[in-house]
Amino acid sequence: MDQASLMALLAGVRDGTIPVADAAESLRDLPYQDLGYARLDHHRPLRTGWPEVVLGEGKTPEQVAGIVPELAGRGHPVLVTRASPESYRLVRAVVPSAEYNQLARCIVVPTERPVDARYGGLLIVTAGTADLAVAEEAAVTAELMGCCPERLNDVGVAGLHRLLDRLEQLQNARVIVVVAGMEAALGSVVSGLVSAPVIAVPTSVGYGASFDGLAALLGMLNACAPGVGVVNIDNGFGAGYLAAQICAMGNPGGSRSDNAGAD
Repeated sequence: MDQASLMALLAGVRDGTIPVADAAESLRDLPYQDLGYARLDHHRPLRTGWPEVVLGEGKTPEQVAGIVPELAGRGHPVLVTRASPESYRLVRAVVPSAEYNQLARCIVVPTERPVDARYGGLLIVTAGTADLAVAEEAAVTAELMGCCPERLNDVGVAGLHRLLDRLEQLQNARVIVVVAGMEAALGSVVSGLVSAPVIAVPTSVGYGASFDGLAALLGMLNACAPGVGVVNIDNGFGAGYLAAQICAMGNPGGSRSDNAGAD
């Protein structure tokens, strides 16, 4: 239930085209639906402009398959991050329209009328090929929220000429997501070249002293260039979400509620 859907529902009751009983049924699960093992926050689109996203990691495939049908069909897309192929198999059995992005490990249930890619200006940059899974999670999230991200892959600082060769593309971006592991210097380097805000995503890519991404996280937090914000290790979803919000706000008439997938 997002703002546009609620306004349409209330208008239908006012105009007599929607019976009061039907409207009450539509509002039955607000503010949340209790499944026992999960309480689904159907009220979230009204508060934040975007529905609840499901973290598949730590949930059984059966739990994921029980949650997704309850979120689907409510006028907005459904996103499950860190989802296993087995979870997708069970979800697909009950929601045939579900799709699986294997690289990003995301299950997506689009709306009947998918959100148009309305907002440009987002560039997702990876230091290396090993960072692609996290970057793709960011891209999938941003696309569902109405962005049309560009991708610039494998331009880490070990071969800086590869990055400088795409300087015009970098400087034309409205917001840049930089995904990097190892020492994660790429975020600071990119921020020193552009006027756009940089969302840095440390990844758990690297040898022993990278400490599963902790070294990259600390490196990004200690960036010497201004304009860098840092999300958690491997948090492509958080970076894509924030980048989509910035892109929407930077477009005339854009807002988070515009991105909520309202039919």
